[in-house]
Amino acid sequence: MKSNILFAVLLSMGLVVLGATPVAGQSFPAKPIHIIASPPGGANDFHARLIGQGLNEIAGWQVIVDNRPSGGFIQGDLLMRSAPDGYTLLVAAGSVTIGPLFEKAPYEVLRDFAPVSLMSTAPSVLSVHPSLPVKSVKQLIALAKARPGELNFSTSGVGSANHLPAELFNYLARVKLVRINYRGAGPALTALISGEVHLMFATAASVAPHIKAKRVRALAITSAKPSALIPDLPTIAASGVPGYDYSSPWGLVAPAKTPPAIINRLNQEIVKVLKIPEIRRRFMNTGTEVAASTPEEYGAVIKTEQATWGKVIEALGLAKK
Repeated sequence: MKSNILFAVLLSMGLVVLGATPVAGQSFPAKPIHIIASPPGGANDFHARLIGQGLNEIAGWQVIVDNRPSGGFIQGDLLMRSAPDGYTLLVAAGSVTIGPLFEKAPYEVLRDFAPVSLMSTAPSVLSVHPSLPVKSVKQLIALAKARPGELNFSTSGVGSANHLPAELFNYLARVKLVRINYRGAGPALTALISGEVHLMFATAASVAPHIKAKRVRALAITSAKPSALIPDLPTIAASGVPGYDYSSPWGLVAPAKTPPAIINRLNQEIVKVLKIPEIRRRFMNTGTEVAASTPEEYGAVIKTEQATWGKVIEALGLAKK
């Protein structure tokens, strides 16, 4: 009897918690969720807004897209310093997960982040400003070799979806394109459109409208197979660079130590969003393939990417730590 009375007192004082993990997941969220993303106009922002819209429609969750500069690992540092309660997420592409292999970052991906779900994979499009006198990959390679170190490309940060394919191009085509960093994919694309830079490996989602408007000229796509978005565009591999193949994964991560019940709750709802026909259509219309996953599967993708690019970066001598 005494033990029952003591238990009741402790329970009333909040010192005994029954089923804390399931309850945490079931009662989540109790306030708006913030998704950290790059500045408007880029693929990260596109992913954040599409997922946020879907979560609002199917679950009634309020999602706020928090646009932050891409350079200097600002986004990853902000996530690492956020409370591990599921209310702050980050759209993670190569700039977040692979960037620290190039330059020292304030966080360690596998230690400081908890994978939530993979969202999509997509190739990039090798695009040049119309003033550049090239209309094919072979012509670009010839010009780059004739003017070593003179041609430049814009990126949204180290390890991003427009940086990694460019370095792979440098390596396999044996050229020297110079990287110019901008504070987001949107500003990087604006630099290409204005002629401030010569070329960019832009995501299909962001560059397709500008290709159609002839503001930029598309030369090839980075994936091993042609994209349905731009069906007449050849692959880089088929255009004179054998073995070239690159597609970027996008996912959502939370701070490490976020309760598993919250991670699973987020994952369940995000996967539901990615199965909505209209959401899938909007992704596909931008040349992006939906790739929902479990947290564990996305974690495996991150580990594989780090191992693969770690070898490439070492071979090219690109690390600056």
